[in-house]
Amino acid sequence: MIHEVKVKGLLHRTKDPQSWYDVYYNFNIYRGCSHACIYCDSRSKCYGIENFNDVVVKINSPQLLKKKLVSISTKRTIGTGSMSDPYEPAEKKYKLTQSCLKLIARYGFPLNLITKSDLVLRDIDILSEINRAFCQVIFTITTTNRKMSSLIEPYAPNPQRRLLAIKELSKRGINVGVHIMPILPFINDTESNIKDIVTQSKQHGANFIIASFGLTLRDRQREYYYNQLEKIKLGLSKIYQKQYGDLYYCESIKASKLRQYFKELCKENHLIYNMADVTTYEKLKQTQLKLF
Repeated sequence: MIHEVKVKGLLHRTKDPQSWYDVYYNFNIYRGCSHACIYCDSRSKCYGIENFNDVVVKINSPQLLKKKLVSISTKRTIGTGSMSDPYEPAEKKYKLTQSCLKLIARYGFPLNLITKSDLVLRDIDILSEINRAFCQVIFTITTTNRKMSSLIEPYAPNPQRRLLAIKELSKRGINVGVHIMPILPFINDTESNIKDIVTQSKQHGANFIIASFGLTLRDRQREYYYNQLEKIKLGLSKIYQKQYGDLYYCESIKASKLRQYFKELCKENHLIYNMADVTTYEKLKQTQLKLF
C-alpha cells in the first residue's frame, strides 16, 4: 500500500561525512520499500516505520529540496539511498527522484546515489549532467545467483540487470561502485560468491567495491529475518540463535578469510576496496572537474 504525505524537511546534514563517501547532506524520498529484502536494517524500531511493506511517498520532496539547495553556499556532496531505495517501484509512477536529480543538476551539487534498481538508467542523461560536478552511483549486489537473489531480495531487479546498468553508467563516465553488503552468514558467505561479484563488477565497469562480511540484527528486524530464513532452509534461524544470540553485528565465521580473499581479488582486478581511497578519488575528481 502507498501513502502520500507532505513533510516539513527533506535534506539533512550528516554527522560524519568522512565515514560515508564524504556525503555532507542526505535525503530519502520514500519510507518503506517494496523490494522486500529479508535483511533490511530499516525494519528496525528505531526508524519508526511501523509497516515497512507500506511505502510512504514524500510528495513535496522537490519543493523542499529546491528551497534548501538555493540556501547552501558551499556545494558539498548530496547522498540518497541510505534508508530506502530512490528507485523503488513507486518511483516509476511518482518520478520524484527524477525531479530531485534535475534540481541537483541545475544547482551544481555532487551526488552519491545508492540503489538496487536499473530504473536509474531512465535518468542517465540527468546523472551525466550532474557529473559535471561529480556523480557516483553504487549498486548493492549481494549475490550474482538469480535463485539466491530471488530468495533474499525477492522484488528487487535481478543482479544481471544491475550489472548491465553498471556497464551503461560507466560508459557515460559516471563513477560506479558496488556494495557487497550484507554478507549473510551460512547463506552467501562463500569465496565463490565473492569472486563472482568482484569479477563481474569489474567486467561491467565498476571502479570500486566496498564489502562488509556480516549483517546487523535487532528487535523486529531480527524477528522478520529469522522468519524468512526458515523459508530458505528449515532450522537456519536456530543456527543463528546459537551462533550469535542477541548480538547486533553478526559477522560471518569466515569473515577474516573472506576479507583477505576479497582484498586480493580487488588488487588483481585493479579495484578500489576501502572507503578512504574512494573518498580520496572523489575529491580528486571533483577538483579536476572544477578546472573545466
